[in-house]
Amino acid sequence: MTTYCEYCITHPEDTLNKTYHDTQYGFPLEEDSLLFERLILEINQAGLSWVTILKKADNFRRAYDGFDLAAVANYGEQDRARLLADAGIIRNQLKVNAAIVNAQKILDLSGEYGSFKGWLDAHHPLGKEEWTKLFRKTFVFTGGEIVNEFLMSTGYLPGAHTADCPIYPQVAQLRPAWMRK
Repeated sequence: MTTYCEYCITHPEDTLNKTYHDTQYGFPLEEDSLLFERLILEINQAGLSWVTILKKADNFRRAYDGFDLAAVANYGEQDRARLLADAGIIRNQLKVNAAIVNAQKILDLSGEYGSFKGWLDAHHPLGKEEWTKLFRKTFVFTGGEIVNEFLMSTGYLPGAHTADCPIYPQVAQLRPAWMRK
């Protein structure tokens, strides 16, 4: 019998979550722009449902220049005002600021680690508490739940899928051997 993870079963009519579950959740990401996108979407999800974020994902990509780190890191007051006026995304000053500040911090880390992914890989494996401390020290608007979901959704922490979920073997196969420890 095929058993899907609980949130796919709880709301079977929710095709956005099901598609995300089957094609993105827990799958390792290689590109910094995709890792940055996931972090910003997780930050924006705080206090809202994930389906709300999935519905607005294309708007976020457009508003944040495809999550180009250099572009977002260089946003000024005019860009902040533009984002806060954009009804297609979450218009929260703290979340908009987090995107800009975190882009700047990721670019700084890239100087030492080569990339955001390089920084993540250099610190793997850590437990949730250690990751949360590291993220809080390094980034803004990164509490425990945001860090946990970001890391699970990108394959750095286990738990994205249950072992009997049909997606689990696909995700496990894609993770590099050193990440399976």
